[in-house]
Amino acid sequence: MGYGQVRRGVAMSDDADDGSPIEELRERKRAAALGGGEERIEAQHERGKKTARERIDYFLDDDTFHEFDQLRTHRSTNFDMDERKVSGDGVVTGYGDVDGRTVFVFAHDFTVFGGSLGEVFAEKVCKVMDEAMEVGAPIIGLNDSAGARIQEGIDSLAGYAEVFHRNQQASGVVPQISAIMGPCAGGAVYSPAITDFIFMVEDTSHMFITGPEVIETVTGEEVSFEELGGASAHTSESGVAHFSEADEEQALDDIRRLLSYLPQNNVEDPPRVDPWDDPERADDDLRDLVPDAPRKPYDMTAVLERIVDEGSLFEVADSYARNLVTAFARLDGRAVGVVANQPRVNAGTLDIDASLKGSRFVRFCDAFNIPILTFVDVPGFMPGTEQEKGGIIKHGAKLLYAYSEATVPLLTTITRKAYGGAYDVMASKHIEADVNYAWPGAEIAVMGPQGAVNILYDDELEDADDVEARREELIDEYRDTFANPYIAAERGFVDDVIEPEATRSVLVEDLEMLSSKRKSGPDRKHGNIPL
Repeated sequence: MGYGQVRRGVAMSDDADDGSPIEELRERKRAAALGGGEERIEAQHERGKKTARERIDYFLDDDTFHEFDQLRTHRSTNFDMDERKVSGDGVVTGYGDVDGRTVFVFAHDFTVFGGSLGEVFAEKVCKVMDEAMEVGAPIIGLNDSAGARIQEGIDSLAGYAEVFHRNQQASGVVPQISAIMGPCAGGAVYSPAITDFIFMVEDTSHMFITGPEVIETVTGEEVSFEELGGASAHTSESGVAHFSEADEEQALDDIRRLLSYLPQNNVEDPPRVDPWDDPERADDDLRDLVPDAPRKPYDMTAVLERIVDEGSLFEVADSYARNLVTAFARLDGRAVGVVANQPRVNAGTLDIDASLKGSRFVRFCDAFNIPILTFVDVPGFMPGTEQEKGGIIKHGAKLLYAYSEATVPLLTTITRKAYGGAYDVMASKHIEADVNYAWPGAEIAVMGPQGAVNILYDDELEDADDVEARREELIDEYRDTFANPYIAAERGFVDDVIEPEATRSVLVEDLEMLSSKRKSGPDRKHGNIPL
């Protein structure tokens, strides 16, 4: 079937007589399936891009796509638009299956008016979003659009607002995933920005409020499309997008993988697959992966990969705020979210970007009943005038707020150090985490031993004959007295001190125990997170 020809409502045999109603229907649907026509389809291919229908065909399980409103056309008469009608009006909408589970999808057709949104285009998108919310299934948007259709004037702006409103209504009800597979400019960027996850394709996708030409005209600044709104810019600098993909196929494959961790909606539990990894597996390498020296870096993802089910770690936003790891994984077949400090980047400190990244991820997991595993090795919040002036106080508070309001199972492991307010924030027992563990070498204190000694023993150190030797003695005393996991265990602030290699089996058992957890918050319209 060329260019993803529609499968619904038309038998594909050729036994109809020419001129019959059946043949007319078939001709209309064949024309609609070609969108803007062969020439524009070839131009799309020359840009290294698939058409809307090709993307849907690749993404969904074979022969499962059911299309809505294929024969709809715009109603505008402005600028001779009444003579330029194309069936479908620039967007393909409908539903199908991904790994046997229903999803709803819309795909901008760049071959028709550059994929620009008009009144009917918006009505089609809103219809599929409404259906998704009623059914309780994810919404996948494949974006490739020049923005608002100028010829339709304010009707285009009204259409965008209707779509944005649906995004808000669907938020926390069904998963919303956006793939940027071409231009996404002006008002078109706000719909993806409200969704839960954004995928971009290197070199061919761009997101920005105003393009390079307008910026140069207004500010005199010269900037390329890629520098302004390319995949690298938004996944590593702005944090707008979560995944940068080499090509469209990889983006669609990874969306399918992401969906495998997610429930269909907010009243379902995430899917559990048949376990393939031994729940009792112990990994002795965990003892050596985390150095005894509190300032020596190591790769937290290497720790995580040895605890979760083999091959299941799927990082989210891995190029942004790399001092904090956010990921999906499985533990004995159960889907979990993972949040972990990354000591090899800025010592794993929490800064503005990490706080934003973590709080958004925690709130998503909480909205969709996904348990959260937290691994802590944090020296505190990032100091400095840049962070303070940038609002580290309010941004750090977002992560604290997100964890505090979460009602899903929260399982926390302190691998090495947890200092200051960051200890409280990272799913501590005090904000109602369910189970909290520490490894034997963990240090839990108001601040690190060296800084504490410099404050507490300032006068004594000034009078010491050998300042450095005395400082080391005092640091050892402070660590033995205050900065160890046993003080916290005595107070019940950690439930147990466990050997590193036992972490997987302990968490598997706890996750099973917490699988029936039900907790509701106070009766209120909603809280006021420090946005």
